Amino acid sequence: MSPQIVYEDNGFLVINKPSGLITHQKNINDKQPSVVDWVVENYPELKGTGEPFIASGKETARVGIVHRLDKDTSGLMIIAKNNEAFFYFKNLFQTRKIKKYYLALIHGRPKELKGIIISPLGRIGMKRTTKITGKRLIDKKEAETEYRTVRNFSGFTLLELKPLTGRTHQLRVHLNSIGHPVAGDPVYGFKKLTPPPKLNRLFLHAYKLEFIAPNGKALTLETDLPEELQKVLNMLE
Repeated sequence: MSPQIVYEDNGFLVINKPSGLITHQKNINDKQPSVVDWVVENYPELKGTGEPFIASGKETARVGIVHRLDKDTSGLMIIAKNNEAFFYFKNLFQTRKIKKYYLALIHGRPKELKGIIISPLGRIGMKRTTKITGKRLIDKKEAETEYRTVRNFSGFTLLELKPLTGRTHQLRVHLNSIGHPVAGDPVYGFKKLTPPPKLNRLFLHAYKLEFIAPNGKALTLETDLPEELQKVLNMLE
């Protein structure tokens, strides 16, 4: 459950977060291991860096975490080592100057090999949705996801996804909305669909980041599919 360091310099580091590890606790009573815990243990000097997360009305630790990944999503995350780097990266995300790429195995095959899903996201309770009618809907936000087909399998398709906006659960909700949910998705998947053999988690991995670092260096950072996901693809061949 420990993240692996993919890149590090004096201003920031990039980790590869495993599936099953939350970014931060939901509240003070949440005892699940988290990325925050890992940072505090390995980089105690980062306490107080950046801005706090607000969970259940309470502030959580400030440890330089610039963005989040869902618990069940694995992949690359940026952690700033000082406030200058934190606000630099925050601005990059807000101005869409960081390119994020994911690999997702979906059920079925999209009509087009590539395209852009443009559908605003709302929230009903704790669940995100593209169905933006109804009195209970709150928190409507515009959302765009670019996709392209990487490989076709029998009953499944491996996609590369590039979110053009950064909404909560955006990729999972968008793929569900076009009838092709991510394999292994317990929340936004279709209950009648059978996941591939040996898949015991969400098949969604943040595998690549492209950005200009605070020192002006252009970086492209990539990580391989986790072994458990690669094994699933091997079995589908």
